[in-house]
Amino acid sequence: MTQPDVSIIVLNYNSREDTLDCLRSLQHLTYLAAHVIVVDNGSSDGTPEAVREAYPRVTVLETGQNLGFTGGNNIGIQHALEQGADYIMLLNNDTIVAPDMIDVLVGALESDPSLGVVGPTIYYYDQPEIIWSAGGSIDWVHGTTHMLGIDEDDKGQFGPEPRTVDFVTGCALLARRQIWEQVGLLDDRFFMYFEETEWCVRATRAGFRIAHIPAAMMWHKISVEARAASPRTYYYMTRNRLLFLRDTHASLKTWILTLAEYARTFVSWSVRPKWQDRRHLRSMMLRAIKDYSTGKFGPLMA
Repeated sequence: MTQPDVSIIVLNYNSREDTLDCLRSLQHLTYLAAHVIVVDNGSSDGTPEAVREAYPRVTVLETGQNLGFTGGNNIGIQHALEQGADYIMLLNNDTIVAPDMIDVLVGALESDPSLGVVGPTIYYYDQPEIIWSAGGSIDWVHGTTHMLGIDEDDKGQFGPEPRTVDFVTGCALLARRQIWEQVGLLDDRFFMYFEETEWCVRATRAGFRIAHIPAAMMWHKISVEARAASPRTYYYMTRNRLLFLRDTHASLKTWILTLAEYARTFVSWSVRPKWQDRRHLRSMMLRAIKDYSTGKFGPLMA
């Protein structure tokens, strides 16, 4: 029986060793109809040449500039659609996948036509039995998003069957080509962060079910603490959260609670000694809110 064609898009920006490690794990996939596309976002570390030399069967697309998570992946998605892919997967380059991950994800989609978007259980690379994401949840009252299962020891608490969730992280998101064709690509205004959540809301509202597949597994080289302290990350998370709320038509109550939260956070960072290590983020909060208000989206300009 012929397997559906799966295109796996791995986005790279000056992370050659992570990308090569990821591709090494993809070489061990037991799914035979998978094609890997590396999209290089204008790197200066020789990644395209290294990938072509080590993995000649991998397609390498060079954008020539940093188009962000959205723009780089959109280049790959468009290429995969043109090549006739049945399923398209977004996969972070700082990940290692289980050999059967694609088999399990595609098996779930093939056995249940109601499923449109699926994601695996994602563990911390440095703590391989601790969950980073088992799908995502949106709190529509407070305007926040959460990774389900985060920091939990995997004891089988999510069961064996697909679980409906609000979104799956763009770290590992597999979707039918029909959805990309029907609801469109990622929104370039986000550049990075919240883009997959907004896209999953579009997919849900178009009638597609999104699910976490517990038996599919991978590992992510992520440091939550380091990312939370990054001014650039905080800027995008703040600005794009507001853009997400606007585009998904959040309620007035949600807007009031969100803005009140920012006000409380700003005051706490300013006056409470325990938050003095976050005071450098105050200017990024104000800039993010200002840029949202004036319609400045896309990459953060120096």
